[in-house]
Amino acid sequence: MKKYPRMTDWLIFALAMSVLIFALAPNQIPVSLYKINLIALAGVVGYWLDRSLFPYARPDSFIAEDEIAADIDDSGLIFDLENFVQNDLLFVAAQIRRAIIVAASMIAVGLGA
Repeated sequence: MKKYPRMTDWLIFALAMSVLIFALAPNQIPVSLYKINLIALAGVVGYWLDRSLFPYARPDSFIAEDEIAADIDDSGLIFDLENFVQNDLLFVAAQIRRAIIVAASMIAVGLGA
């Protein structure tokens, strides 16, 4: 069985809807492309906004380079509570912060356009 990349079904759905829009109202294709462009740019701007607002709290700064090798043992994964509280919790918080900032910028542009 062939394995497809993630969200391939949504890509096919989006392409089918684009074909439907083109068939029903071809004059709306430029509007759709314009809005897709705005949302994509808003995602990039949100990402760079997070990087500039929190230059010393980037998510990758909370992961040690040797953490992956240190966490794996012959018996499996080693769970270190102190390491989790200090690094992994900060990593999770930074990821969520970045996701909120990117989503907020995309929603702001989507509502304003």
